[in-house]
Amino acid sequence: MARRIQTALALIYPPRCMGCGALTASDFGLCGACWRETPFIGGTVCDSCGVPLMGTQDGYRIECDDCLKAPPPWKAGRSALLYDGKARALILALKHGDRPELARPAARWMAQAAHELLRPDMVIAPVPLHWSRLLKRRYNQSALLAQHLGQDSGLDCVPDLLVRKRRTPVLDGKTAQERAEILKDAIRIHPRRVQLLNDRDVLLVDDVMTSGATLAACARVCQDARANHIFVLALARVAKDA
Repeated sequence: MARRIQTALALIYPPRCMGCGALTASDFGLCGACWRETPFIGGTVCDSCGVPLMGTQDGYRIECDDCLKAPPPWKAGRSALLYDGKARALILALKHGDRPELARPAARWMAQAAHELLRPDMVIAPVPLHWSRLLKRRYNQSALLAQHLGQDSGLDCVPDLLVRKRRTPVLDGKTAQERAEILKDAIRIHPRRVQLLNDRDVLLVDDVMTSGATLAACARVCQDARANHIFVLALARVAKDA
């Protein structure tokens, strides 16, 4: 009976591509054309921020020039996609286009990118939204990604581990110093969640990593709360053309 119901639903609502709406073989997938236009990150990457690098892995830690110049306050980071092409369109649809269903397959891509980062007893926490933005959007896209990632990995996800105390302006176009000043004391640990961090590894989840300033602010408050190692994972990474 269940099989018949699924068949009937497939006939009425056939699987369609998340990117363009074309028919696909399965739910929550991409058609061939959209798959080719979606820039998945693979090969050699910076161990700190996940940006793609030229060359091959040699068994040693590899970091990009930016991370060597200003080491981030976390142990390692990864991203599933470059913030370009079809990936940018999908993320904007998830973030502003009322498409929360995109978080489920996106979290699977993130899990594949982060398989080297996941640790037993790790806590997964999303980058928080200020309540005013959450009220406007109705959901935190980073929290949706974190929750699906927790379900797929079997790790604890704590959606409200971090709280954004005040609404911060958009950071685009700001210098590193300006970003740090804007985010200073803007994020804190939820007072009822502090005990969850004691000597545990933390995976911070965001939809897009640009400069990493917001993730850095989150990492520092986790360190202050006596977390062990901090890791970061973004659905997409903004990377320089070079």
